[in-house]
Amino acid sequence: MTDAHDPKAAPPSSPGGGLPPAIGAAAAHAAADFPRRAADAVQLLVDTVHDKAIRPAVLVTRALVFGLLIAALATVVLVLGSIAVLRLFDVYVFGHQVWLSYIVLGGALTLGGLGLWTRRTAKPSPVRPR
Repeated sequence: MTDAHDPKAAPPSSPGGGLPPAIGAAAAHAAADFPRRAADAVQLLVDTVHDKAIRPAVLVTRALVFGLLIAALATVVLVLGSIAVLRLFDVYVFGHQVWLSYIVLGGALTLGGLGLWTRRTAKPSPVRPR
């Protein structure tokens, strides 16, 4: 049995057990504040994972999808433009002599390719010469 006059015994109405009332109130406040702090920590973790992993993956995926879409549309435009120029040359410029239209269009595309080829820059070799 505990003695009523024992200074170590906690009063029955004390919120912190055997702690002084100021420390008991602080512990009760910290215990009540724990769910909010835990939720903030989880939110910080989710935001960090999103910023470090998910957002870059989404950006790379978007760039890949839009790049492929632009490449496909550019290919379609190039093919349809070549057909339109070929038909224009064949019907209106060379009077249904399609071989001459092929030569002019092929020559123009070849000269354009050669011009781009001469403007290229050489990449440094990964292997060093001896």
